[in-house]
Amino acid sequence: MMNSSHIARRHFLKSSLGLAIGFTWAPNLLSQSAPAALPGSLNANPKLDSWLHVQPDGKVVVLAGKVEFGQGITTALMQIVADELEIDMSRIVMIPTTTGVSPDEGVTSGSQSIEYGGIALRYAAADARELLLERASSKLHTPVTELKIRDGEILTPHGQAATYWSLADGELFQRPVSAKVALKKRHTTIGQSIQRVDIPAKVSGKPAYVQDMKMPGMLHARVIRPPAPRAAIMSVDIGAVEKMPGVVAVIQNGSFLAVVAAREEQAIQAREFLKKNTKWKMADDLPSSLSSWFQQMKQKPAVDTTVSLKQNSVNPATKVLSAQFTKPFIAHASIGPSCAIALMKDGVITAWTHSQGMYPLKTDLVKTLGLPADKIICIHQEGSGMYGQNGADDVALDAMLIAKALPSKPIRVQWMREDEFKWEPYGSAMIINMQASLDQEGNIVDWTHELWSNTHSTRPGEQTGDNLLASWYLEKPFKPSPVKNIPQPAGGSDRNAVPLYVFPNQKVVNHLLSDMPLRVSALRTLGAYANIFAVESMMDDLAKAAKIDPIQFRLKHLQDSRARDVITHVGKMAAWQKTPSASRKNGNLCGRGMAFAKYKNMSVYVACVADVEINPKTGKILVTNLYAAADGGLTINPDGFKNQIEGGLVQTTSWTLFESVPFNRDGIEVSSWAEYPILRFSDVPNVHVEIINRENEKSLGVGEGSQGPGCAAIANAVANALGQRIFDLPLSADRVRAAIEQSKQAA
Repeated sequence: MMNSSHIARRHFLKSSLGLAIGFTWAPNLLSQSAPAALPGSLNANPKLDSWLHVQPDGKVVVLAGKVEFGQGITTALMQIVADELEIDMSRIVMIPTTTGVSPDEGVTSGSQSIEYGGIALRYAAADARELLLERASSKLHTPVTELKIRDGEILTPHGQAATYWSLADGELFQRPVSAKVALKKRHTTIGQSIQRVDIPAKVSGKPAYVQDMKMPGMLHARVIRPPAPRAAIMSVDIGAVEKMPGVVAVIQNGSFLAVVAAREEQAIQAREFLKKNTKWKMADDLPSSLSSWFQQMKQKPAVDTTVSLKQNSVNPATKVLSAQFTKPFIAHASIGPSCAIALMKDGVITAWTHSQGMYPLKTDLVKTLGLPADKIICIHQEGSGMYGQNGADDVALDAMLIAKALPSKPIRVQWMREDEFKWEPYGSAMIINMQASLDQEGNIVDWTHELWSNTHSTRPGEQTGDNLLASWYLEKPFKPSPVKNIPQPAGGSDRNAVPLYVFPNQKVVNHLLSDMPLRVSALRTLGAYANIFAVESMMDDLAKAAKIDPIQFRLKHLQDSRARDVITHVGKMAAWQKTPSASRKNGNLCGRGMAFAKYKNMSVYVACVADVEINPKTGKILVTNLYAAADGGLTINPDGFKNQIEGGLVQTTSWTLFESVPFNRDGIEVSSWAEYPILRFSDVPNVHVEIINRENEKSLGVGEGSQGPGCAAIANAVANALGQRIFDLPLSADRVRAAIEQSKQAA
């Protein structure tokens, strides 16, 4: 007997890939009977038919809970399934992640898609292959060991054959994944740089994103946000805007205010009118500046956690180094502002959204909309700007609130550039205090890392509270979920605060602040970016104090052979020379630096070398070369792997040299690219990436592995060029000029 999830999946597979409207979807019930200790995402989604269906037409339908947003995961998952089932990739149909239909894999984040979703699909496909072989063996009266597979056709030595699609039926896969079938060791598609399936539409101008979607009778909406966080509407002139051309409705619920029009430009014009004719009561509770917030952070109430503590007897310290490092609030600054489409029909409300977590988003939508869970559907559609938590979840609620008020009409809500800059959650500002001691032989004998930070995740889906922006401004407002940290070993604000290096004495303390002047959440790497910046800067300064080459100094304190391998490998790639000295080129100061980290101490190993040139007059830093060696275990798609490392290095160059969210007591001061500088194409470094593929090791997450070491390598190169360190991010031209002037005065 099929439960409601099976019925929903069957109906979904008969529809046009999730674009059918008005069907009442069932919630995902499979996790209730989940067995323990299954690989990856199988624990929460143990049933085989949660993942795979073999269709009579020769297609294999794959249901994945990890979503595509430019990282190439769709292609990699197709490779995994094709490899284990021994079929051509052209037979695979990927279903967009949809609540009630797809497995619930939570949020696509933390570089976990291959490590958790990929391994789950791999075991599911292996089980499916074994079941089909067993059925073929019975039908063809031939032992399984004598059967061969050729693109879904099972052959006997005597020329008899049966196909997957003739053998499979609706009942065959209605069983738990055993995770006991041996995975293939000889690969056909795994390990190949297969061209990504998501790229052609993006580069040819075809519809590829939720921003491109069009539906019959679709209306366009814009939301009018307050001038600053926590402001409330005092008065608004709705009557006048309702008379404007094309305006269909003005929606007001407390301080949530939106306008709906027949055409997009009409919605924008009406939004501008409402912005000018709405009066707000300001909360007046922001710090005056980032420096003011840094001064307050250590005095704010915090949940203090000792993350790591080691105490051993060692040689006495002969040198002690200490320093304070800071990282500002950083915006996602997505190129494409967030967008969603929602439709209320026959009591069911559906959203097409580029959220990274369909099921967590639905959890908060149920709270906010007050509808039963089976009346809310979230269907993933890739967005033209997505990673971490930008406005994608929030705009889905915006669209659904409006669609609920205007049933039977598809509502498209597109955030403006100003909305994205001012209202997305930022990456949290951080302070990190470091102290370390050396003995007379150049060994680190004592290590202390103390950090202050807000949370790095306020995503939807928590049991209490509501983390969607508009919910806080309704007539009956919701409260955000309580602040918390992601537990170690992955960590949140303390991600990578515990280095992989071996120290006899070590203390790492995390001060998690609950007071958040600005809205913050997941920016790629969470706290790892700042923690690795601080750790690897201190390692370089300790190497200098010990008069040991930076690479040799790191190797001296590492026992993990794979860590040692990536460091040695990047040294060869970059033709590293012992203790590189600063130099000059065309009047510019030149320097070289390196850094290493294993992301989350459980994912990809990355070692980087950076070369920089600094104009001493302007203070501008140009990163000329970035080298990276990476080990992510078994590589699924080498080109996709390199894409992720390369993209992370380019992104971290922008973060490290330019990015910081400006604000004052009146609100966020950035509303366009003019106020938020990012890396320009002319300044993109030459990026060199090499992969150490380990076929006998499990695949590790790679997407966020290079930002931390890339930042630290740049910072160490700048310190090498200047002869002194800049401890505060970003390494702006102003800070470089100040450092140069300080050097002149000291001389």
